[in-house]
Amino acid sequence: MTFFDSQQVPSKEQVEGAKSTIARMLQELDRYNPDNLPFLENFVDLQCRANFYDLEANLAVLKLYQFNPLVVKLQIIAQILLKALTNLPHSDFVLCKCLIDLSHQSDRTIDTIMRLHSDLETCELQRVWSTLSSELREADAVVGFEDAIRNYIGIVVNMTYQRIDKRMLCEFLNVKDKDLKTWMDRFGWKAQGVNDIFIQNHEESIKTKSILEHITFETVEDIMINCR
Repeated sequence: MTFFDSQQVPSKEQVEGAKSTIARMLQELDRYNPDNLPFLENFVDLQCRANFYDLEANLAVLKLYQFNPLVVKLQIIAQILLKALTNLPHSDFVLCKCLIDLSHQSDRTIDTIMRLHSDLETCELQRVWSTLSSELREADAVVGFEDAIRNYIGIVVNMTYQRIDKRMLCEFLNVKDKDLKTWMDRFGWKAQGVNDIFIQNHEESIKTKSILEHITFETVEDIMINCR
């Protein structure tokens, strides 16, 4: 039984109905009943098609795979990991990875996703886009995936740069010059001259912090006695 026809775009009503059904399922005492697995697997696919995310449901799938290793579907694991990447910089990916058996992590697709996560964490951004275009076509089935990655990269740029060359920023985001303005507007970046983009003045966001500690005689009395 499925929530929707996998060959069609799910409607808003189907999505909301699926969310409610899964939420009730996860609140029940037998949330790890293997009979729930087909519904949860279908819900993972629905997340990919309808561009929403439910970490709790995805962790339940991985936990059920731990309990029932004979029914593991590597495609579902790959989808769960890809959805976790869309929620960077949160630690969802690490949580999911901890529930995946090492034998499954050697699968070509899953291993590629693991490397993609590492490249994102270490900001090997050109390698990220190269991997997505040549080695990880599975990401194409996750609606909104590339824009979610661009959003994460934008967060990293915000934390790292005050100014950046426009061409370099386009390479980081893997967008053409004409599409860059959308991301500039989203993050509040401003064009500065012909080739530079102003990100933000980090010096203005630095705030001094005064620490006031109230020390009473009783606090140091024992120390003074021991020092005699």
